[in-house]
Amino acid sequence: MRKIPTLFIRDPQNMRQVTREIHPDCQWVVDGEGIATLKYDGVCVMLSPSGNWWARRGVKAGKATPPNFVRVESDDVTGEVVGWEPIEQSAFARWHADAVAWRDESYGVLPWIAGTYELVGPKINGNPEKVDGHHELRSHSGASRLPGAPRDYDGLAAYLAGFPGEGIVWHHPDGQRMAKLKRRDFPAPQNKP
Repeated sequence: MRKIPTLFIRDPQNMRQVTREIHPDCQWVVDGEGIATLKYDGVCVMLSPSGNWWARRGVKAGKATPPNFVRVESDDVTGEVVGWEPIEQSAFARWHADAVAWRDESYGVLPWIAGTYELVGPKINGNPEKVDGHHELRSHSGASRLPGAPRDYDGLAAYLAGFPGEGIVWHHPDGQRMAKLKRRDFPAPQNKP
């Protein structure tokens, strides 16, 4: 899985926020193409077609990649390399095992479908998904659709201001292109006196 571009260009003065300028790879979203879905806030993992679990991993410029790392892409600006490492050597291995065990105990041993999942739960990113007592693997392909999501800067700023999730991921009909936008990508609203 490649890094998903953010719908709007980031502000060079504050890279945590976006500008009103559309990212050139995401114009299709503004043009009305694609389906909006809920963006989970956790750790991306993948089950390969051969049945192996992998964790997404970013490696900063100048740092060595871990053993058995599979490189996907690198950022020309920051030098960060993004790829996959076997889940067993990931910092999230314990919580992934908890999620697999919880599903098996709750639903019986069902076959897992190859694809990407978000690992969420009490020990992941401060638990923004508010999962109680166990960890879960949520399929990206099964994420809730958001048919009412706007596609313009002002509409999205208002929509995401009170949004209960991390943000939105748009999926292009070609099955390849995606775009994302997080609630925190917008400047904090200013209180008016």
